[in-house]
Amino acid sequence: MKSTPDDIRVHSLAQLAQGQDWRLQLVHDRPYHLLVWITRGQGRVLLDGMRRGTGAHNALFVPAGTVFALDLGRQSIGQAVVLPVASPLRVPEIPRHLRIRDAQTQSELTNLIEAAGREEQGKRPLRGDALEAHAALMSVWLRRQIMQEEHVPEKRNAAGRLSKRFCDLLAQRFRSGDTMADYATSLDVTPTHLTRAVKAATGKTASDLLTERVLHEARRLLMETKEPAQQIAAFLGFGSAAYFTRFIQHHTGMPPSKLRGR
Repeated sequence: MKSTPDDIRVHSLAQLAQGQDWRLQLVHDRPYHLLVWITRGQGRVLLDGMRRGTGAHNALFVPAGTVFALDLGRQSIGQAVVLPVASPLRVPEIPRHLRIRDAQTQSELTNLIEAAGREEQGKRPLRGDALEAHAALMSVWLRRQIMQEEHVPEKRNAAGRLSKRFCDLLAQRFRSGDTMADYATSLDVTPTHLTRAVKAATGKTASDLLTERVLHEARRLLMETKEPAQQIAAFLGFGSAAYFTRFIQHHTGMPPSKLRGR
């Protein structure tokens, strides 16, 4: 039930959210790589099992299938570049959050994204080739920054390591209907320990993250597909359509049928 883009695309953050804050603020993962460049404003990002503050001139690289959430203030501005998994581009294999302090380096990425955006909007011959070339330069920019000593990731504590493992598992199994006890068993810890560790690393409990991931997918499927609610419920591991309806009503204040019309 997922649609995977075949082309390199450039969006503003507002376009990426499609006018609906939940699309970025709820924990989710995407079937493509995402390079986010924030040029104004502040907020928080949950990425790679950790929650951090983010602000102007922060670059986020989110590999396909990586759980993340982005909560930015209303005045925030930025761009996002969608990179298809099938692309031959060399991109990092792990999520990265880079704070770029050098003005020239900031301008380099801004100019690359703006040039790609102009190319995408144009109808010139070889548009696809040009977009791939721009994206390749963005990839070089990203990998150059990762090589800098200032961008070496901090060592994680035990809670951070467990939180990352949980988020990796969440992306794979959130449709299964598994309970927190099931996740804890797979991670060889107790549910209580899992809850505390994830809370320490992200500010939310493991149960909160599972709920958000399921809710995001439910809302997306209700709004982007014509699949019956009963089929979506089964796809997401709900025991019944009635339970699914109560879940949606509780978290959105509306039944599935009303969400479809929004």
